[in-house]
Amino acid sequence: MKTAFTVRDARPGDAPAIYALVRELAAYEKLSHQCVGSAESLHEHLFGARPYIEALVAEVERNGALHAVGFAVYFHNYSSFLAKPGLYLEDLFVLPEYRRNGIGEAMFREVAARAVARDCGRFEWAVLDWNTPALAFYRALNATVLPEWRICRATGSNLRGMAERTAPDPV
Repeated sequence: MKTAFTVRDARPGDAPAIYALVRELAAYEKLSHQCVGSAESLHEHLFGARPYIEALVAEVERNGALHAVGFAVYFHNYSSFLAKPGLYLEDLFVLPEYRRNGIGEAMFREVAARAVARDCGRFEWAVLDWNTPALAFYRALNATVLPEWRICRATGSNLRGMAERTAPDPV
């Protein structure tokens, strides 16, 4: 039997629950050592003076109370080729015990619908190459996995070095 759930926009009090789910995602991806943020920072980036991200929360009722069991974090990017904004899905996660209930698909489709409503030229996200369940999920939704593109990233001292035009730390 499928679990009943709701998907809604994140509200100011949701940051601790969302960040707890972020930590679950980091553990699933074997990246807990990189999960160094905080619920406070997440709250500021969702609801502060200059919001950088938006989020959805998936909830189920347990013992008479609603509990967050999934989330999606997304933000606008831009395509200069299309001269249109896009939406980038940073994270989509559902607790393992609630998967296969349509929760992930509902959140994914909601972000896609927002991209359409906002006249975005693209809806993009990244997926780890070893995450075969996620790859199968996205392909089942008719997504194209782009093998020729690689994500580049700079963080910490390397990012500061780029900004300051100094030599990066050795890798």
